[in-house]
Amino acid sequence: MPRSAEVGCLGIALATTLALSGCGGGASAPPTTPLLPTVTVSISPTTAAVAATSQMQQFIATVTGNTTDLSVNWSVDGAAGGSTTVGTISQNGLYTPPAAGGTHTVIATSVANPADSASASVAVTDLAGVFTHHNDLSRDGTNTQEYALTPTNVNTNTFGKVFSCVVDGAVFTQPLWVPGLNIGGGIHNVIFVATQHDTVFAFDADANPCVQYWHGSGVLGEVNLLDTLHGGTAGETSVFWDDVGCQCGVGDIYPEVGVTGTPVIDPTSNTIYLVSTSQNSSQGAFYQRLHALDLATGNEKFSAPVAITATVPGIGDGGSTVVFSAQMQNQRSGLVLAGGTVYVGSSAHEDAGPWHGWLLGYNAANVQQQAAVFNSSPNGGAGGIWAGGGAPSVDSEGNIYVSTGNGVFDANTTTVPDNDYGDSVLKLIPFSGTTLNGDNLNLVDWFTPDDQSCLASSDTDLGAGDPVLLPDQTSGPVLHLLVQMGKEGVVYLIDRDNMGHLQSNNCQGTNSEIVQTFVGSPSGFYGTPAFWQNTLYFAGSLDNTGSGDYLKLFSFNPSTGQFGTNPASESSHYYNFPGASPSVSSQGASNGIVWAIDASAYGYANPNAIAAGVAANCFQVPVPAACSGPAVLHAYDAGNLLIEYWNSSMAANNRDQAGNAVKFVPPTIANGKVYVATLTEVDVYGLSP
Repeated sequence: MPRSAEVGCLGIALATTLALSGCGGGASAPPTTPLLPTVTVSISPTTAAVAATSQMQQFIATVTGNTTDLSVNWSVDGAAGGSTTVGTISQNGLYTPPAAGGTHTVIATSVANPADSASASVAVTDLAGVFTHHNDLSRDGTNTQEYALTPTNVNTNTFGKVFSCVVDGAVFTQPLWVPGLNIGGGIHNVIFVATQHDTVFAFDADANPCVQYWHGSGVLGEVNLLDTLHGGTAGETSVFWDDVGCQCGVGDIYPEVGVTGTPVIDPTSNTIYLVSTSQNSSQGAFYQRLHALDLATGNEKFSAPVAITATVPGIGDGGSTVVFSAQMQNQRSGLVLAGGTVYVGSSAHEDAGPWHGWLLGYNAANVQQQAAVFNSSPNGGAGGIWAGGGAPSVDSEGNIYVSTGNGVFDANTTTVPDNDYGDSVLKLIPFSGTTLNGDNLNLVDWFTPDDQSCLASSDTDLGAGDPVLLPDQTSGPVLHLLVQMGKEGVVYLIDRDNMGHLQSNNCQGTNSEIVQTFVGSPSGFYGTPAFWQNTLYFAGSLDNTGSGDYLKLFSFNPSTGQFGTNPASESSHYYNFPGASPSVSSQGASNGIVWAIDASAYGYANPNAIAAGVAANCFQVPVPAACSGPAVLHAYDAGNLLIEYWNSSMAANNRDQAGNAVKFVPPTIANGKVYVATLTEVDVYGLSP
């Protein structure tokens, strides 16, 4: 072999990583494939949740190994660069979600070695928002458009507390969630809460650490409802807890009363409506005002605020007229927006009279115009509308449903007066006209339990619970149903088209005039049950002893129109007073998770506290440390409550511990996160990135 050929063969051998079958003899070498470099691709974050169309997600791919080419190609669900159906992704890894909800896979593939890649999961929610108490006008507490949180990832390894937002007072209002809001110079998801210090906060729903929006009163991130820009006058403060109600140290809300009822948001006009309570101690004056704040700025709009006032004919206060009292009335229930009217419900502080059940309506476009007045007890007093913090329910025809608490019921009498409705579920319809109970709200139907007189005499308010409307049935014996519970712990299943009135007042409790009745919790109930996929969820409790109950699941059979009267399952955890108003997240009919807050360590007047092995006296100031403790968030299998996926006390070193508990506030679930209101902060739980 000539030397030149030998050198050429050696050069080929050195230049290839594959063995040659031969070299020389005139035969040409077979084609060879160079070895690709060994690389590793990683992607961050590995899980993400975004709001449809409005919230982009930056993914970062890292390529390491034996290569000088660190670039990647991006795809979504196998489509290079994605598509409008699954979402698009740029060369720099910026993902833009589609309009529809769902879960998608983002893949980063090495350019140097296409065999190496990494993937991330991105959940897109098309939830319009959480604009009202317990999510919607039926008050069922469900978010069926939650694609990020599933039974497989809600555990201590992948789920927990991600950040907190500090506030200046107790948060008795359910956090409300608004996606894609133009605020703070950009498009953001935002949560809104109000405090008992008469302050409203707008927080970024996703930013960690917490980011506050709004620049009210010179303070970053909050609006002071008592400053002059929001209708306040010199010397006004939130209400000192012992200056309202019976002034006897009972302390239903301690240590101050400001904003208590959950606000309502109108996404069409980007307005949040809420009620502040305040006082001027030097003048002995008390105020309640309805505010209409711009979501982006916190500024008042629609001629707000307006002082809440009302009068109706009646002898309940000893004269011929009943007047709304800003001091004695407690704006405890959530607000509702229906038919262009904002409705505000009212009850009492500590059952101290004189007080009544009021439902007042205001024109949402000009709150100076009072649109409706309804008083449930103009002659007998009481009959409060509070529902354990719940809000009036509204059906598709605009009928409004409220429950009332202890008070006189005389509507079945043949003598005047006969227009007091204690311990009842009322169906009201807006109209133009005047009734014995007020203006522009007509009572068209109602239900009152047979044992109403016993409920009233034993302080067993039916109105401790909120009416929940079941979905309209397409078949079965009754098409339009609602569920009502109260301190008696009885589940009342009522035909909304024929509510039954009161058939007899004999304290026997047979209630043959309604669809069904059974004992759901021997300990009673406060708040709002949840209803999802023909299943009712709640945890009962009794206030005067601190006793409680397990979180229970009752199944509804659409064909018979009846509930099973025994729980299909119940939690192993026992909920002491105040029980729990649960919420449910799911992807449609699947992956249901029930979320419930144990608020039994809520502080002043807490009957559950134990110190040194004996019951602590929580009815004193300063409040003993044993009386207060963290809210505990629980997550359960919606089909079997014995299966608990996670709770905020599971992780070591108090990693997921929330702030100290408050009463009656349900959790808010949206876009892969759970928001919990507490005495000092809003705690945000979500998936590990």
